Amino acid sequence: MSGSLSFLHSAFASSQQLTLGPKFIAAKASPSLVIEAKATTRREDRLARHARIRKKVEGTPERPRLSVFRSNKHIYVQVIDDTKMHTLASASTMQKPISEEFDYSSGPTVEVAKRIGEIIAKNCLEKGIKKVAFDRGGYPYHGRVEALANAAREHGLQF
Repeated sequence: MSGSLSFLHSAFASSQQLTLGPKFIAAKASPSLVIEAKATTRREDRLARHARIRKKVEGTPERPRLSVFRSNKHIYVQVIDDTKMHTLASASTMQKPISEEFDYSSGPTVEVAKRIGEIIAKNCLEKGIKKVAFDRGGYPYHGRVEALANAAREHGLQF
């Protein structure tokens, strides 16, 4: 290990500039440690929030998890029993009745999210599911996610 780093030592000792690559910074006679922050995307931030939430929220047969996924074009909701890894009910804007009912070109709106909340609540109540654990999927509880949750509550689901 020390033999492989000898070229670094000789470069610093002779006060020559050493250029390594994109991850390393050119070193001069007075070496200094430069730490750069890791840039994360909004998607990576959301996935990190979702992972933190999933540590706390777990679906059981008595109280399954109501999971929300929001894309730019659609909203997807699933009721999941995490012990069996089984989806008990689902609803999304991809389903024909919903996509035909609403004509939206720039993505689902709050009204569409309310309708999805109504449909998932009806599907759950038909299957005997009354209590769920709400998993917002790392998204802020605001706008479409909040509208979906409120509509599901109004139509009989207990969070």
